Amino acid sequence: MYLRNAWYVATWDHEVKDRVLARRIMNEPIALFRDASGKVCALEDRCCHRGAPLSIGEVVPEGIRCGYHSLTFNGDGVCVNIPGQTQIPESARVKAYPVVVKDEFVWVWMGEAKKADTGLLLDYPYNNDKTNWPHKHAILPVKCNYRLLLDNLLDLSHLGTVHKTTIGGNPVQHATAKMRTWRTPTGVKYIRWMLDSVPPPAFVALGGFKGRIDRWQEFEYVAPATIKQYSGAVDVGNGIYERADRDGYLDIDPRKMGGVHIRLIHSITPETDGTCVYYWTSANGHMTGDPKMCELMFSQAAAAFDEDKTVVEHQQTRLVDFDESRLLDINSDGARLQMFRHLRQLIEAENGAALAAE
Repeated sequence: MYLRNAWYVATWDHEVKDRVLARRIMNEPIALFRDASGKVCALEDRCCHRGAPLSIGEVVPEGIRCGYHSLTFNGDGVCVNIPGQTQIPESARVKAYPVVVKDEFVWVWMGEAKKADTGLLLDYPYNNDKTNWPHKHAILPVKCNYRLLLDNLLDLSHLGTVHKTTIGGNPVQHATAKMRTWRTPTGVKYIRWMLDSVPPPAFVALGGFKGRIDRWQEFEYVAPATIKQYSGAVDVGNGIYERADRDGYLDIDPRKMGGVHIRLIHSITPETDGTCVYYWTSANGHMTGDPKMCELMFSQAAAAFDEDKTVVEHQQTRLVDFDESRLLDINSDGARLQMFRHLRQLIEAENGAALAAE
């Protein structure tokens, strides 16, 4: 079950060009395109005449022209041209989805259009600050339910096991990390501290550390399917742990502090019940004048996410065989459990409202 009255990432802004772009979100096929003014529009990927996918059609000044019988639909889903006839039936239309482009993301509202609330859109200014936070982003299709990737990001005790050669580090240090988790109005936040730890290979490459480090991982889940991350490390004893405020938020200037500073965003869009699309970006707040640093950080993150992809895809196959009823929760599941509790409450509230309206 999904939260429908919410915004989901459909793609990156630059991916919507002069052709129709096909996407599937929560089992619904969607056709994305830019209208004559450059605005991104999203329609159900189905012509109302004979059911051909609009995504095999073409973009024309009026909207999308179907690639089967040339019916044309504007950005509101209204048919504006039927070859060979002047009368266009009122029923000649397809579903249109509310769309907002923000912080390089194309967000699509999957629920009732009249309830689309731009105030619920997530803020991520780091995608726009290419001077202080140069970044690269990617799209990763994954053959698993979207919840398994959220699960993966909210329990980082796996880093020392899955990511030994990239961002991992010592497994014991991850298992014994200092951790605080708390609810927020939009989800859950947690921060992990690995003080006086051995730097993983990726951090040695990025920060040039010669000895042990104080390392942090700050994650904020924003319902339904996005996680903001701030991770980094400084030389041991640099005082970063003491400078975090009582809620764990870090507000520092990376260039003055030194070390490694990485901002990431992870947005996991459910495609089908067994597949999802992982949209992510990594930005570095250290050595911002060195383009190679951004590329190095991106390649390290991409390698780690490929490792996660392998694990969760195997996990998906076993959960199809055995489901989740016999799974065990352990201490490191605290943030994950709070996240799913928050999401479940939102879904139940939405379904309850829908049932009451019937």
